Amino acid sequence: MAAPVRQQVGGRAIVVFVRHFLCYACKEYVEDLAKIPKDFLQDANVRLIVIGQSSYHHIKPFCNLTRYPHEMYVDPDLALYKILGMKRGEAATTSAQSPHVKSNLLSGSIRSIWRAMTSPAFDFQGDPAQQGGTLILGPGSEVNFLHLDKNRLDHAPINTVLQLAGVKTVNFTNKPQVIDV
Repeated sequence: MAAPVRQQVGGRAIVVFVRHFLCYACKEYVEDLAKIPKDFLQDANVRLIVIGQSSYHHIKPFCNLTRYPHEMYVDPDLALYKILGMKRGEAATTSAQSPHVKSNLLSGSIRSIWRAMTSPAFDFQGDPAQQGGTLILGPGSEVNFLHLDKNRLDHAPINTVLQLAGVKTVNFTNKPQVIDV
């Protein structure tokens, strides 16, 4: 069973459920989550939490790989995934590419397979058919936003989630921003 998510008094939490730790799309999405400065979250009194569905042994290597510095937990029994109605299997993929996923299906899949083969504990690090989702919780037990992924590319856009949670947005492109004055 996953560890309980404790809410700061009066605060909110952005909770992202990933498919599995070998999913290339989830890895790239979490790499972008890692770019959210801690002070942006602290200023808005928001916690950022990622929940995976494998053994806790995979948390540290995944955080090292993605440079993710925020909270991460696991739900190996998929109890929370089931309670929240997250589906297994993939609905038709959309033609739109997620702005957070940089790899194509072939190159991403090859890198995922390579990571599985070179991992100290060779396993799938979760159910490859399980979909994830994103929630904004709080204050208290209030659910302010729920997005259930339909497929590996259907993550909620991070800046949309940040805006809804009252957090400053992040420039995920490596291009300088132009500000009109």
